[in-house]
Amino acid sequence: MTLNKTSSKELVDSNIVKLSKLDSGKPEIFVSIQGEGVFAGTPCVFIRLASCNLSCSWCDTKYTWDWKNYEYANHVMTLHNDDIYSMIDEYNLKHVVITGGEPLLQIDDKLVEALKKEHVEMAIETNGTIIPPDSIDWICVSPKQEAELLVTKGNELKIVYPQDGLDPSNFLGLDFDVFSLQPMDGPEYKDNLQQTMHYCRTHPEWRLSLQTHKYLQIP
Repeated sequence: MTLNKTSSKELVDSNIVKLSKLDSGKPEIFVSIQGEGVFAGTPCVFIRLASCNLSCSWCDTKYTWDWKNYEYANHVMTLHNDDIYSMIDEYNLKHVVITGGEPLLQIDDKLVEALKKEHVEMAIETNGTIIPPDSIDWICVSPKQEAELLVTKGNELKIVYPQDGLDPSNFLGLDFDVFSLQPMDGPEYKDNLQQTMHYCRTHPEWRLSLQTHKYLQIP
């Protein structure tokens, strides 16, 4: 994993957001069932933002940041905050999850305020290298090896496991409500799953998080 030279706040106009673009040309804003973490099984609106400040070899959304292997123009589009809100408001769901890429490259209080309006609870999935605004309702941090962790408190700390050089026990002193381990996807998934289950059984402070949306073959 390496650190990408992406600035912490990419856009001069914070009313404009870079989103991942689907093959259809539409922004990657969709309704699905949350497949992982504490809210697994919960219907949510997902908003996938483009760009990341890390480059993990095992990332399953490289199309949001790997411009050596993906064409930027084919995978990124911009929308105004109000247009994004109009799209999520049509779904009439309480839970909205902003993910990426690394969403905190773009999220600020202004964006959260524009999207939350009245009824929405806003959650983010972040690598923890950028301090989030206070207005986020649920913060899920996923630390990465060799990346400086700046977000040391939140709701859920979820480690993709195993990662060389990253010991879960080093994070238990941080101020999070829930500590989760999630087996790393890829060719070694079966072995990673066994290792993760064994670690959770022998270290009961950790709970097992599975990417059930992949089992269900839903986005």
